[in-house]
Amino acid sequence: MNPSEQIDQAIDALADWRGEMLARVRRCIVGADPEIVEDWKWMGSPAWSRDGLIAVGNAHKAKIKLTFAYGAHLPDPDGLFNGQDNGKTRRSIDIFEGDALNAAALQALVRAAISYNLANLKKNASKRATVDKEQ
Repeated sequence: MNPSEQIDQAIDALADWRGEMLARVRRCIVGADPEIVEDWKWMGSPAWSRDGLIAVGNAHKAKIKLTFAYGAHLPDPDGLFNGQDNGKTRRSIDIFEGDALNAAALQALVRAAISYNLANLKKNASKRATVDKEQ
């Protein structure tokens, strides 16, 4: 089973509001950029990447938690980050039952994460050099 199918199964297994919300979050993320890759990591977590990890989504008992790998480095003009993680790297969005999903703001955050990955992750240094030469 491929990662997208595993994510489908995880969403289907959530018989309450969390399944629909995780599906909506997923649609926003993959809709932000056609090169986003879905993955299944850490023994059962949907993850999305493009030139590095963007975010991991988890269903908890009373919320959906979307953790951005380099969230502390991203602009958040819409104030989406509301999780309790205050370290130097990660930031998260906790979505509770009844919360609205600001799809446009989430997609902007995903695009900012992609830009961060391209500009700052060492594995992308050769890509940056090639792009710089072409310009």
